Amino acid sequence: MQHISATELFTALKEGTDLMLIDVREAFEHEAFNIGGTLIPFQEILNHYSIINKYSPVVLYCEKGVRSQIAIQRLEDKFGFTNLINLTGGMYAWKKSINNNDI
Repeated sequence: MQHISATELFTALKEGTDLMLIDVREAFEHEAFNIGGTLIPFQEILNHYSIINKYSPVVLYCEKGVRSQIAIQRLEDKFGFTNLINLTGGMYAWKKSINNNDI
């Protein structure tokens, strides 16, 4: 499984790298704080696989990186995705590493 750190993702976003962001947290978590990703809650991810880009990098994230890692494993196993990347430490790591005023 591919992983990316919060600082690496921040740099990629600042540089305009072509990637898709998917937030697998619950709606209340997304509303409280998000980095612009498409909200597809963990429990619904397999039902919405068709909106996930299969050709460019897709970063999945949650609060600490566990739900997104499981979501990636399930998407890879069931649908053969090879371009999914887990945000190591999730939004917890992002909040600790990134000054959101820089976004």
